[in-house]
Amino acid sequence: MRALVSTSELADSLNDSRPPVLLDVRWVLGGPPGRESYVAGHLPGAVFLDLDTDLAAHPDTGTGKGGRHPLPKPEDLQDVLRAAGIREDSTVVVYDGGNGSVAARAWWLLRWAGHSNVAVLDGGYAAWEQEGRSVTTEIPQLERGDIVVRPGAMPTVDADGAADLAKNGVLLDARAPERYRGETEPIDPRAGHIPGAVNAPFAGHINQEGRWLPAAELADRFRSLGVHQGSEVGAYCGSGVTASSVVLALEVAGVTDPEHPAVLYPGSWSEWSSDPERPAETG
Repeated sequence: MRALVSTSELADSLNDSRPPVLLDVRWVLGGPPGRESYVAGHLPGAVFLDLDTDLAAHPDTGTGKGGRHPLPKPEDLQDVLRAAGIREDSTVVVYDGGNGSVAARAWWLLRWAGHSNVAVLDGGYAAWEQEGRSVTTEIPQLERGDIVVRPGAMPTVDADGAADLAKNGVLLDARAPERYRGETEPIDPRAGHIPGAVNAPFAGHINQEGRWLPAAELADRFRSLGVHQGSEVGAYCGSGVTASSVVLALEVAGVTDPEHPAVLYPGSWSEWSSDPERPAETG
C-alpha cells in the first residue's frame, strides 16, 4: 500500500464493502487536546487515538531515557489497536490536523508492529473539511480487532547508533531550523543538535496548501541534503514523532522503500539532551 492516500481515494474507499479503519490522531504541542477536536467533528467512522497515552509509553522523567514519547510496550500497543477495531487484514488510514507529522507516528508504529497495510491521509482533516466532505460527531461502536503486534519491522537506533549514523551516514533532524541551530529550545533540557546531523524540517515536506510535495520534489529536497538512493539514512526530532514524517517522506520520494526504510531514533533530542555526557552542537 502507498504511504499516502488522497482525500478522493479515501472517500471512494469508505463506500467499499470493507472500508478502511480510520484513526484520528490530531495533536498539537501545548494544546488544545486532540480529543476535543475529535468530539467537535471527525471523519465518519474514525476512532481517536491520543499521542501521549495511546501512541507512546509514559516518559521516564527521572533520567529522560526514551525521550518525551517513548515507544509503547508491544502488549500495550496491541491492546490500543485492537480496541480501535484493527484486524490482521485491515486497511488503516491515519489522519491528523493537516501536515501529517503526527499521523506519521501512527503510520510508523503500525509498520513497526508488522502491519504494512497503512497510509496517511494527504492534507489530513483540514483538506477533508475544506473540500466540504462529510464529517460527524457520532462516536463509532466498534468490534474489537485481532491484530497481533510483532515489533521490530521498522529499524531503530539508540543514542550511540544515532551518533554513529551522523558520522558515517546521514542523520536528518526534523525540527525547526531555530531549534536545530540552538537559538531556542522551548521544551527539552538543552539547545542544539546531535553533532553531524543535517537539518531537514518536517514542514518542508508540504506545500502552501498543506498537501505533500510530489515524489520528485521530495527526492530533490533530500538530494540537496546529501541523501540519495542507497544512502545510510535516519531521522530524529524532539521526541521521535515528527521524525516519523521524515521516514515517510523518504519512502514517498523513492529514496527508501518498504523493504529498506530509513532508521528512526525514537528517543530523539529529548533523550539525547537529558544526558549531560552527550555533546550538543549549535549553529
